[in-house]
Amino acid sequence: MASFRNSIQGMQKGLGVTLKTMLKPAVTVHYPHEKEEVTARARGVIALQEENCTVCMLCARSCPDWCIYIEGHKEKRPARREGGRERTVSVLDRFDIDYALCMYCGICVEVCPFDALHWSPEYEYSEFSIASLLHDMEKLGEWEATVPEIEPLELGAEVKKAKK
Repeated sequence: MASFRNSIQGMQKGLGVTLKTMLKPAVTVHYPHEKEEVTARARGVIALQEENCTVCMLCARSCPDWCIYIEGHKEKRPARREGGRERTVSVLDRFDIDYALCMYCGICVEVCPFDALHWSPEYEYSEFSIASLLHDMEKLGEWEATVPEIEPLELGAEVKKAKK
């Protein structure tokens, strides 16, 4: 008889919890109809600022997945000042990232000495075909517009002076 009473009490407690949760509003975000605001430094997708890229290949060589493909060529440019020599400049022809291979480690962003790669908070780039996850310079450049501005330094932070 005691076990029957305990099972009834257990069922009543369970139904009480069920009724309480049924009356509370849902906390689930119904994506894609509702979208949450992403945090300021969210890591979504890697964006390319094409004019900063010098085709140094550091990002491609540092990538553990080998998902970055870069091609470039060299062009002669006039001297910067009178009497100087012609200079050779590397020009970017192709910069692709295969997001089917990328593991979003961020090594390429960290290793780039010219700030050509940035984290964009964009996270909606799913595709129906895995081959469509190979994104070119044009697509990576579009995401550059979604990169937030760099936050100012905190009060009291020291600014490094440029070496002369």
